[in-house]
Amino acid sequence: MFDKVLIANRGEIALRVLRACHEMGIKTVAIHSDVDRDQKHVRLADESVCIGPSSSVDSYLNIPAVISAAEVSDAVAIHPGYGFLSENADFAEHVAESGFVFIGPRAETIRLMGDKVSAIQSMQQAGVPCVPGSDGPLGDDDETNLRIARDIGYPIIIKAAGGGGGRGMRVVHGEATLLNAISLTRNEARTAFNNDTVYMEKFLDNPRHVEFQVLADQHGDAIHLGERDCSMQRRHQKVIEEAPAPGITEELRGEIGERCAQACREIGYLGAGTFEFLYQDGEFYFIEMNTRVQVEHPVTELITGVDIVKEQIGIAAGEPLSYRQEDIAWRGHAMECRINAEDPVNFMPSPGTVTAFHMPGGPGVRVDSHIYSGYQVPPYSDSMIAKLITHGETRDSAIARMRGALNELVIEGIKTNAPLHADLCRDSAFMAGGTNIHYLEKKLGL
Repeated sequence: MFDKVLIANRGEIALRVLRACHEMGIKTVAIHSDVDRDQKHVRLADESVCIGPSSSVDSYLNIPAVISAAEVSDAVAIHPGYGFLSENADFAEHVAESGFVFIGPRAETIRLMGDKVSAIQSMQQAGVPCVPGSDGPLGDDDETNLRIARDIGYPIIIKAAGGGGGRGMRVVHGEATLLNAISLTRNEARTAFNNDTVYMEKFLDNPRHVEFQVLADQHGDAIHLGERDCSMQRRHQKVIEEAPAPGITEELRGEIGERCAQACREIGYLGAGTFEFLYQDGEFYFIEMNTRVQVEHPVTELITGVDIVKEQIGIAAGEPLSYRQEDIAWRGHAMECRINAEDPVNFMPSPGTVTAFHMPGGPGVRVDSHIYSGYQVPPYSDSMIAKLITHGETRDSAIARMRGALNELVIEGIKTNAPLHADLCRDSAFMAGGTNIHYLEKKLGL
């Protein structure tokens, strides 16, 4: 096992990794920007290194600075968390070339799955169900592109191969606007991702967002931990996640989960990963794979009892998986609300000083957060300041516990979206389960 791990992130995920390391007897190195020196994980780490000013570009996204911090602290491995450099193949490559262990997949796997076209082609070869589409990048021949769209059937969606986070997408409802949409998406992709490759898929008008968690080790074994429903979204950003997904049968879970695990074996995947699907009319359609730990991993941990972060670290150290597929059982229901420092009405960021913070408690309640009374929420970083997670024997009991937890939660000095979550936990459609990815935006009038 590693002697010392550098945590290349900030906020709640950095604290989550630190706690896992300390449970495993591993020393930790926290990196931070100059504005984050008072972060909780920085205070709790065995060592800390300031790697730059407040801007993420000059600190957390600065690959030479992160590598240098590992060198000066004698760290053995680097955990990237999520966001920042976690899915940056060049970073994973530099980590390995510098003699450190990257706690995640190999660089070539990140590249393969980071390009949506190659990812879809790999999944098709592995037997994972995919959305009907162009089965490759779109060329420059207008007639060919028009024919592909006719064969798929409108509406279709143009996507950037290097896109992510809801960017680089354009829905087309008819032939008259197709060619212009392809051109606009190409230009946007070139500017945003330095990759103007685009492809075409059937646009599903009433889908849910359901994803499968996988773990794969260096010994050729891979398992799945079941699915999560992440359909409650605003502008392609998840707001509430839950596991298991309402209405998914045990048989379907086993079928799709095993296909995901088999795909991991075929591509030589390593570590924790998530297969994201659109689910409509009883069918799953692969859209992308996230080659890192997800924000919403706690709901899977609560219903399976598997510590995903500790498994990540063990896998990277060369250990076999702690579980076989037959060991995995799903117990009860879990739900996660992302608490953001933002106005609950207009969603504008709300940085500032947290003057009071009280975490809720009680049976089946978990809070993952790095904030505390007196903590300064900076304007430079993601607005998520906490994850409120509940677990119950049934979905109804998990929701009831979430209502109670939200009522107990106290965050003063800044605005948060907690009132939105409280409203959703009393929303009749959400309580019934199975809302699609468009439901929240329609409810909010967006």
